[in-house]
Amino acid sequence: MTQPATRRARHLMVPGQPAPRPSGGMTITTVQRWVLASLALITIEHLAGAIVLAAVFTDESRPGTRIGLLAVATGFALVGIVAARLIFQRSPFSPWLACALLPAAVGTWLCFLR
Repeated sequence: MTQPATRRARHLMVPGQPAPRPSGGMTITTVQRWVLASLALITIEHLAGAIVLAAVFTDESRPGTRIGLLAVATGFALVGIVAARLIFQRSPFSPWLACALLPAAVGTWLCFLR
């Protein structure tokens, strides 16, 4: 007589039969792109913010220097957004580029309107 096969509960591991992988998750390449784009954008935007702070602490008698630093900060913010878009292999031209004006707007308020 053969004994009936014992049925194992689904939550237990069966030796020799690996658990099926759940479908619908992100691939490793997608996760790497998200991490790289996040790091690039955050790092470059922090650089733009530091340049805005440099403009705030520049001598008030030289407004041209402040304006130049704010323009450089805007350029770096633009580069950061374009870099993040290119990492995802998207067109660099998008409405998100308008966010590059944010450091200039904040810097203008801090330097001249406050």
